[in-house]
Amino acid sequence: MKSARPSAFWSRPARPGAEPIPARAPGGLRSDAEMKVFCGTANPPLGEEVAAELGFPLGRVTIRRFEDGEIYTRFEESVRGADAFVIQPTCPPVNENLMELLVMVDALRRASAGRITAVMPYYGYARQDKKHAPREPITGRLVADLLQSAGVHRVLALDLDADQIEGFFAIPVDHLRALPLFAEYLAAKELSRAVVVAPDDGAVKVAYRLAERLRLPLAVVFQRRPSPDIKRAVQVVGDVEDRVPILIDRIISTAGTVCSALDALRQHGARSEAYVCATHAILADGAVAALSRDDIQEVAVTNSVPTPAQKRLAKMRILSAAPLLARAMRNIHLNESVSSLFT
Repeated sequence: MKSARPSAFWSRPARPGAEPIPARAPGGLRSDAEMKVFCGTANPPLGEEVAAELGFPLGRVTIRRFEDGEIYTRFEESVRGADAFVIQPTCPPVNENLMELLVMVDALRRASAGRITAVMPYYGYARQDKKHAPREPITGRLVADLLQSAGVHRVLALDLDADQIEGFFAIPVDHLRALPLFAEYLAAKELSRAVVVAPDDGAVKVAYRLAERLRLPLAVVFQRRPSPDIKRAVQVVGDVEDRVPILIDRIISTAGTVCSALDALRQHGARSEAYVCATHAILADGAVAALSRDDIQEVAVTNSVPTPAQKRLAKMRILSAAPLLARAMRNIHLNESVSSLFT
């Protein structure tokens, strides 16, 4: 028999004054289906925040690693007929966290859970959403197939890197945006002499929406990608001279896109006090040093993925996505509108 590391449990008591979620969901699921929320090991603090927002503790689950690295999961309470939610971003280590999510879902399915919703604040492999060259995989679609094969009935995601990933699923996908969080944060800054900038053409939609909310002009930096991890700015469209640039994107991985865009903006007369916003702070090796440059005033990210202490800059502001996720989960359980949260 394999030996295993000690198991870990995460739970949090109901927040004082919080209204508990009703245990019955009208329509769709069984009328007496109980809502149960579990969290994997990818981002336990976020799971605890979501549970606190909902007003009840996380469900009890044991997650262990055998000595050979295999994952073991056991739910320590009945989930038969339950409306089960599993919070697990598939952030680095991506393969480890994805496999853990699949194992948890399989255990719930075999334990006769009524409905299983994968709450994925970060969807790994989302950037591999199409073939750029012959003989390449579309791994974003592969992940969707794996989730459905494991037994997921619904997916709740936050700022997918590619919107078309919703179409990879034959099950409902609720795609939340962190844009309201950034809009509220930036509005408090009262940056009247500012311009919202899409650091590359892939961020134009989200930059346009933010510019509309803040009533600010829009600019776009077009970049060329000579290799998979390198981008070079080739053109700046829009008036950025003597303006404070607000760069917004969905992911900061190496920060190469942001830095290349900032260099181009400086050459076109933008002020050296930029604000950088990104939903997912992956922060691969070298990203923290890149974001430490003097012309970045603040870096705003969400807690969709954990940010260890060694990667937290003094000028980094972490906005919590827990209230948004909790409201969406509540509405899903009660069969209420999730799209209303977008506005």
